[in-house]
Amino acid sequence: MLKDSPGKDTLFAAIDKTWPAAALVEAGPWLLREGRGGGKRISATTAKSPWQPEDLPAAESAMRLMGQSPLFMIRQGETALDEALAARGYDKVDPTVIRLAPIETLTDRPLPRVTAFAIWEPLAVMFEIWEEGGLDPARIQVMERCSAPKTGLFGRVSDRPAGTGFCAIHDGVALVHALEIREDHRGKGLGAWMMRCAALWAQRKGARWIGALVTEANEHANGLYQSLQLEITSRYHYRILSDAESDET
Repeated sequence: MLKDSPGKDTLFAAIDKTWPAAALVEAGPWLLREGRGGGKRISATTAKSPWQPEDLPAAESAMRLMGQSPLFMIRQGETALDEALAARGYDKVDPTVIRLAPIETLTDRPLPRVTAFAIWEPLAVMFEIWEEGGLDPARIQVMERCSAPKTGLFGRVSDRPAGTGFCAIHDGVALVHALEIREDHRGKGLGAWMMRCAALWAQRKGARWIGALVTEANEHANGLYQSLQLEITSRYHYRILSDAESDET
């Protein structure tokens, strides 16, 4: 366990602020998110206060009225909610870890020249790389509406544009999202340098921690973050009532 690391509430607030939903709606004990096609993380409902089993149908109805399938995020320790949803026929999808490190863990060496840059607004080639990696316009809109301190990440290797990403800060926590390396440039160490670039930028903005969210199934990304000493500090998964494709959250 990381010493003096942010608590669960701080981490999940940072997730909400650095990768924001289109709208947040409080309904009884629930916090509903309107995702507008931007993925599970910004479409899932969470419990904000004590709830009762009879509160679940109202949450389901509210999500359907928003044009979304019933979807809940289950954060570490929310066993009762997880079991109640399982009993209602919800499937468990996308177990995800939150990885974190003190910012100085990634700011201990200079970046090689013309390797990684912190840039906002994103360059056209950065949008091309995101598109190649499957990041659709709805997720681009998530970055655009983020009002927290933010930057794009642009990586080059072998004198070619090769990677892109996004980083934003809330309450001292910098989170890297949508990190994408072109397939023919993977395995060259660029992802690590881009994470270091994010950390250097975030440190200048006052961040004390840097982290990323990654599904347990993403072995490549988990290997990268583990090599950079980003430790698992919390977990979450989803419960969904209808069939849906698993995607990076």
